[in-house]
Amino acid sequence: MSVQDLHGITLEALLTRLVDHYGWDGLAKRIDINCFTSDPSIKSSLKFLRKTPWARARVEELYLNTQFTTHEDRHVQ
Repeated sequence: MSVQDLHGITLEALLTRLVDHYGWDGLAKRIDINCFTSDPSIKSSLKFLRKTPWARARVEELYLNTQFTTHEDRHVQ
């Protein structure tokens, strides 16, 4: 998958999907940033990711590389 596959998926939907799949602890193990380790929330994480391109790129990359189960919809909108 490529970054073009993210077209139409909001950052909030992408992050929510990852949190549902991995949980905050699992997400923090894969991407070590404070917004995932210290009192994590969707709102605070979105604020950080929107201001920090390198972190957003890592989250998008993780989303693209995650093998969701067949009953999970990868393209949540």
